[in-house]
Amino acid sequence: MRRKFAAANWKMNLNLEEAYKLVDHIFDAGLQPAPNHFVLISVPFPYLIPLQERFRGSRNIFLAAQNCASVNNGAYTGEVSASMLKDMGVYFVIIGHSERRMYQGETNELLAEKVNRALENRVYPVFCCGEALEVREAGTQNEFVGQQIKDSLFHLDSTEIQKITIAYEPIWAIGTGKTATTDQAQEMHSYIRSVLAEKYGAEIAETISILYGGSVKASNAAELFSRPDVDGGLVGGASLVADEFLAIIKSLP
Repeated sequence: MRRKFAAANWKMNLNLEEAYKLVDHIFDAGLQPAPNHFVLISVPFPYLIPLQERFRGSRNIFLAAQNCASVNNGAYTGEVSASMLKDMGVYFVIIGHSERRMYQGETNELLAEKVNRALENRVYPVFCCGEALEVREAGTQNEFVGQQIKDSLFHLDSTEIQKITIAYEPIWAIGTGKTATTDQAQEMHSYIRSVLAEKYGAEIAETISILYGGSVKASNAAELFSRPDVDGGLVGGASLVADEFLAIIKSLP
C-alpha cells in the first residue's frame, strides 16, 4: 500500500507567533493519521527549531524543510545542509520546487546532488518536477517532466529510489488563470509512474508516492486524491489556513 501525503509548503510566510498558532490549531484537531497517511509541514528554516517541540511524539505528522544544500559543509554562506537537518531531527525535505528552479536557477544536475546529500543523511526528499505554460502549449510536457526525473533521480539504485516521494507541479496552472483538471493530473502522474517502471520495474514504481502540487485546496482535494496515481498533495496557500489544510488532510483516501 502506497503512502498518502498531505504536505504543507508554507514558503516564505508567517511570523513566528502565527506559525505557533497554525501548528497548535492543527494538533488541537486531534489528528490520528492512518498508518499509511503522512502529514508534512514544511516551514522556513528559522522555524524548524522553535516548532520542533510541537511535533515531538506525534505519529505520522512531521516537520519538514523547504530546501537543502548540495554539499554537506564548507564556505557556503546562507546554505543549510542535509546533515544539519538530520541533526535537528528533520527527516523530510522539499527538493527542486518550481520556485527554486525559476528564481535560484537550480538545474537537474544540481538537484541530483541535493538528492544524494539528503539520502546520505537519511533525510527523505520530496522531489518536485513539472512544466511551464510554454511546454504544455507545445505538447512536450511528458518529455520535459520525464527528463527532469531521469536527470535527477535515475542514478539512484532500486533501494534508494523507493525513499523518494515525487511531487508534480503543473506550473502553467498556478497563478495563470488556467486550471488543471483531475484528468490532466492523473494523466501526468500515470506517465511519471510509467517512466519509473521503465527504469526500475512496475513493482517498484507502484511503491513510489506521487503528489499533486497544482493549487490543491479543500474544494478539490477529494476529487484529486481519488485518482489512482495521485497519492496526495503538496499544498501551498491552502496550508496557511488551518481549517483548509485539515480538510485536505481528511480528504486522503
